[in-house]
Amino acid sequence: MSLKIVIDQDAVTAPYDQLRGQIAEEARAGRLPVGYKLPTVRGLAEQLGLAANTVAKAYRVLEADGVIETRGRHGTYIAAGDARSRAVAAAASAYVERTRRLGLDRDAARAAVEEALRAAYSD
Repeated sequence: MSLKIVIDQDAVTAPYDQLRGQIAEEARAGRLPVGYKLPTVRGLAEQLGLAANTVAKAYRVLEADGVIETRGRHGTYIAAGDARSRAVAAAASAYVERTRRLGLDRDAARAAVEEALRAAYSD
């Protein structure tokens, strides 16, 4: 999964607003899931050929709208809509980060979750 943004320099809509709108739509549609890590401001600016301030402005508006959240030096992520969803997304992100550090591949990480769920929800 990757962020696919196209900025039309000839459009009437300002580039920051095009960027904001496309990220918001991708998040709303689920193509950018909760917890998806967005590129850095500088990285995305370079990728799109925009000024860093343009990307930073779009990120500020998206954060104010609750679409994204910045976790300090850890980066900027697609935000969950409510407190419970945010907590689950944070736990899932922490789990993924931990399993990656431990060297587990996707299948092994999924299998561990499935086993834990079976144990927790068995009657």
